[in-house]
Amino acid sequence: MSFEDLQVWQRAVELSADIYRGTKELRDFGFRDQLTRSGLSIPSNIAEGYERDSDAEIAQFLKVAKGSSGEVRTQAIVGKKAGIISDELADRWADESKQLGRMLAALIRRHRQRATSH
Repeated sequence: MSFEDLQVWQRAVELSADIYRGTKELRDFGFRDQLTRSGLSIPSNIAEGYERDSDAEIAQFLKVAKGSSGEVRTQAIVGKKAGIISDELADRWADESKQLGRMLAALIRRHRQRATSH
């Protein structure tokens, strides 16, 4: 299976693109850079993991992607509380990153189990 076929990767790509669109007018360049990097890290690490040779390596990169989903969620909440991004965007990004984290956790479990059963 290719990473492009994974629903979690497809949704992570959409989230990342949405973050780029939603922050293009943001004048706080440091915050924007951190948020876009975190968002881009999710699908990028999923892709890198699935291009590796072992389930253990895939699980490791999925863990990094899951961590990035937590970063996006945190940054969306901070951005909302600071009045940097709209409540609508912040809530949408926080919710989607939380769902992606759950999906990634399930994939991590699956690949860890496969890595220990071989």
